[in-house]
Amino acid sequence: MASRGPRIQALDLPWLLQLIFLFSTFMISSCYSPPLRKIPRLSILQRPITFRNHSNSVAVRHRFRTYFYAQTLDHFSYEPASYTTFLQRYMVSSMHWRGALAAAPIFVYLGGEESLEESIGSIGFLTDNAQKFGALMVYLEHRYYGKSIPSRDNMQDIYNTTSLGYLNSGQALADYADIIQHLKMNLSAEASPVIVIGGSYGGMLAAWFRLKYPHIAMGALASSAPLLYFDDITPSDGFHSVVSDNFREASESCYNTIKKSWSEIDRMVLDQDNGLDMLTEKFRTCEPLEDGDELELKAYLENLYITASQYDDPPTYPVSQICNSIEEAAARGDDTIDRIASAVNNLTRPGENSGRCLELSSELRPSDDTVNGLNWLWQACTELLMPIGRETNETMFQAEPFDVDSYSRMCRQLYQGSRLRPNWITTYYGGHHIRMTLEKFASNIIFSNGRRDPFSAAGVLTNISPSVVAVTTSQGSHCLDILPARINDPRWLVLQRNIELGIIAGWIRNYYNDLRFYSTEK
Repeated sequence: MASRGPRIQALDLPWLLQLIFLFSTFMISSCYSPPLRKIPRLSILQRPITFRNHSNSVAVRHRFRTYFYAQTLDHFSYEPASYTTFLQRYMVSSMHWRGALAAAPIFVYLGGEESLEESIGSIGFLTDNAQKFGALMVYLEHRYYGKSIPSRDNMQDIYNTTSLGYLNSGQALADYADIIQHLKMNLSAEASPVIVIGGSYGGMLAAWFRLKYPHIAMGALASSAPLLYFDDITPSDGFHSVVSDNFREASESCYNTIKKSWSEIDRMVLDQDNGLDMLTEKFRTCEPLEDGDELELKAYLENLYITASQYDDPPTYPVSQICNSIEEAAARGDDTIDRIASAVNNLTRPGENSGRCLELSSELRPSDDTVNGLNWLWQACTELLMPIGRETNETMFQAEPFDVDSYSRMCRQLYQGSRLRPNWITTYYGGHHIRMTLEKFASNIIFSNGRRDPFSAAGVLTNISPSVVAVTTSQGSHCLDILPARINDPRWLVLQRNIELGIIAGWIRNYYNDLRFYSTEK
C-alpha cells in the first residue's frame, strides 16, 4: 500500500506475519483486548467486549489499593549488579477478607503479558468469589509489563538484549513468590492459604508456580494454559485444526468457502491484470493493494478466523456470525471472494461503521502497547517457543509448516544477540510424560479449558490424579471461566465455574484440617 510507510525488507513477509501471530497469540493472559479483528494474543484480553474500559470502576467498587514493591532484578545470581531493584506494581483489596486471625484465604491473580489495568478490568474470578470465601484479593503485574518496567536509571535501554535478559518466566515466578511472602508477613497472615489464578500465559505461570513453590501456593487454577505446546509434545497443526473444526461444525459450506478462498485470492492476483484492484474494491481497503499485499490480506483473514474461534464467546458467537454472513452471501449468488468480503464487512464494520475502509496495516500490529508488545516478542524469541504451523492442507488454511530455523533467524534480526532455547520450558518445568510425572508429586491444580479455544489442543484435558484435575467444556472459549460472570451466562459455563469453586473449597477445607492437626501435634 503506497502510503503505509516503510516495509521491513530484510525479513520474509509470510514468516514475519507468522512470527507476529505467534508472539501476539500468546499475549492472555491475556484473556481480552479490543477489537475482535486485532492479531490474536495468547492473552485473555483479545475480546471485543469492553471489560477493560471499566477497570477503574472495578478497582473503586472493590476498594483496591495500589502498591509498589522494591523487587530484586535478578533472583538467581549473587553478583552485585543482581541486587538492583525496580518497582513492581500490585493491587490489594481486603474488602471481603475475614482476616489473618481466621487464617482466611488469599486469592492471587498472576499477571501475564498485560498491564494491571487490563487484569483488574477483565478477570472476574476473584471479585466474583472473594466474598463467599472471605478472601483477600491480590493482582500482581508481571515484570516488564504495565508500570513494572525496570527503570532506565538502573539499567540500560529496556530494548537492549542485556536488559531484556532478566525477562523470563522463572524470574517472574520468583517475583510473585517474593511479593506473596512479603504480603503474608506484613499482614501476619502466615497461616492463610494462597490460591493462585491465571489465564493463558498466566495460566501456565499459575500451574508452574504451584509446582515450583508448593510451600507458598496451596493450589492453582490454570485457565486455558497451553503448557503442552512446547518441544513438539503437541502436533504443530493442533491449533489450526481446532479452528477448522469450529468452523466446520458451524457450517460445512462455510468451512469449504474459507478453504477455497486462499487459492481464489492467489488466482485473482496471478491470472488477472486487475486482480489486486478487484480485491481492493471487494474488501474496501483504505489503500490500493500493491504487489505482495495479498499476503497481508490473507494474514488479516487468517487472524480474523482464529480470533473468532479463540474468543467464540456467548452470546454473540463470532464463528457463527462469520458463517451466517458467508451463507447469506452464497444464497444471493455471490462468488467465493464476495462471500468472504461480506463476512469481513459484517463482522468488523457493522451498523454505522459499515462505510469505513479496511486498514490492513493497523490490523497486523503485534500489540496495542509498544512496550508490552516488544517485550512479549522477546519472551517468544527466547524461551516461549510454541511451534504452531500447518504441515498439510488438512485444515481450512493453506499449508505453512513451522520452520524453527527461519523463526530463530528472524528473532536474531529483531533482537541482536538473542538465542532461542526451544527445549528450555520442558527442561525447567516438565511437560513430557506429564501424567506419569504429575501423578507422582503434584497436587491441587485445576486445568480448565474450553474446547473451542485453539490453545486447548495443548492443554491438560483429562484428570491426572484426584487433586490434579481437568475441567473442560465443549462450548467454552479462551479463559472464559475466569472472566466476570454475567446474568445471561449459559448453564454449562455456570456449571464449570461452580465445579472449580467446589474443588477450591475442598482444598481449603483440607488445609484447615491439616492446620488444626499439625498445630495440635506440636
